[in-house]
Formats: sequence, C-alpha cells, structure tokens
Amino acid sequence: YSMTFSLAMLSFSPLPEVTVNYRYGLPVVTLTLPTRGERCQFTIKPMAVTVGAFLQDVQREDKGIEKAEVFARDGSKVSDATLMEVVLMNDFKLVINSKMYSVSSPKKGKLSSEHATEMEDIKSLVHRLFVAIHIEDHQVRKERELLQKLEYLKEQLLPLEQMKDRIADSADAKTSRLLWVGLALMSTQGGALAWLTWWVYSWDIMEPVTYFITYGSAMAFYAYFVLTKQDYIYPHAKDRQFLHYFYRKSKSQRFNVQQYNKLKEDLAEAEESLRRLRQPLQLRLPIQQINDKD
Repeated sequence: YSMTFSLAMLSFSPLPEVTVNYRYGLPVVTLTLPTRGERCQFTIKPMAVTVGAFLQDVQREDKGIEKAEVFARDGSKVSDATLMEVVLMNDFKLVINSKMYSVSSPKKGKLSSEHATEMEDIKSLVHRLFVAIHIEDHQVRKERELLQKLEYLKEQLLPLEQMKDRIADSADAKTSRLLWVGLALMSTQGGALAWLTWWVYSWDIMEPVTYFITYGSAMAFYAYFVLTKQDYIYPHAKDRQFLHYFYRKSKSQRFNVQQYNKLKEDLAEAEESLRRLRQPLQLRLPIQQINDKD
C-alpha cells in the first residue's frame, strides 16, 4: 500500500521520451536527459549491467538527476542488483526525479530450441571470457588489499605483543614460584610428621592426625572441583593459576585482552585469505606434485 501511495505521488502521464530497441543484438535504452534536454543512448551489455549500474550511468551523464529508480509493472521497486537483461524481458517504469516514464520492451522473435541453446552457450562463453580477462587484475588488487591489511594489523599488534610478552613472563615467574612454594610446604609437612612420629610421639598418636590431614586434602580437592568444574590435574591447575596472574597483571597494566584477541583473529583470517588466494587453483597454475620425503 505504501509503495502504491508513493507511486501515486508521481506523474503517471506516459511520456514517450524513453524507448528501447535492439542494435547489433544488444538492447539500447534511449531517453531525454531532463536538465540538458538531449537524447542519450545507453547500451546494455548482457550479463554485465545491473539496474544500479544503469542508473549510475544515467546520473553520471546528467548531474541534475537527483533520483533515479526502476519499478516493475505491478509497482514494486526493482533491486539495484538485478540484471537489466531480466528487467527488459517485460515492460517497466523508469522514475527520474519526479517523473515516471512507462517503458515498453520490444518483443523479440521466438527462437528455436537449438538457437536458444546456442545463444545460452555464447552468453556463458562471454561470461567466462570476461572472468578470465579480469581475474588477474582482481587477484592482484585483492592481494594488495590483504597485504596492506596484514601490515596494518601487524603494526597494531606490535606494541600489544611486547606488553603481552612482559605480562606473560611476569605471570609465568609467579606461577613457578607458587609451585616451588607448594613443594616446600609439602616437604616441610612430611618432615614435621616424621619428626613427631619417631621422636616426639608414637604412631598410635600420629595416626589420627595423618588421617584428618589426608581427609582435609581430599576436601580441598573436592572444593576445587566444585568451584572450577574441573578435576585437580597439575598441568591444568598450573595453567589456571597462570591465567589468573596474567589477567590480574593485564588489568593493572591496562592491557586490553579483548582487543588483542580480536586483532589476532583478524590477522589469522587475513593470512588464511591470502594463502587461499595464492593457491595454484586460484591463480590458474598447474598443481605441482608433492614428492614424499625420505
């Protein structure tokens, strides 16, 4: 309803300024430029020109055109990504500024099935030739963009990497000291229990003490599982303590971990894109046979 209302605000008087005819097998749209009042022809290349590209060419030709749109016969707006070849299959409406032009597409004669198949093959061949001609320029441009992006990301990561290394060294040193302190405490505990068992008291007295110490250690490990939802495995516990020291040091040093991770992900994605771009299949190069190493 809103689209119908917006179209009703425009001038519906069919104007003959826009015509479509075929020349050398290509559709040619001829229209009168509103500002210059001159007739201008636009040749539509099959499988290459979209509605957006056609409207941009029209606006580029006449700087006084502020608005240009294409509508189907039912009043629905045609997307800019639609090929003009599809639009020209039926009548359509061309809106320039505040005027609407009813455009009648010329009906082409019906082709035989063999001729139609031949035309489709020709169109496919033209499309492949176009891609083959422009693929090298596209890949060079894409590679240049990826290299510039990689250089920019590396420049952004350099100071963060240096700060991250300093924080990681500090956290690793604290974690190592904590491990050595734990070993020292366990050695001291074992020596104290041995001294109390053989020199101060007897085993009958120390046996309940060692039992409760063992039971208390089991409770501590169970509490670790309740808090972390992980078993108390020494390498995992070491990594967890390292991360604790790392994030605490990062907060004090104002090191943005989220920004660092985002830059690392972008860098890995750009490197993967560059690697895929340089593959032999993408560059249309023969694939070299990989010899087995001894």
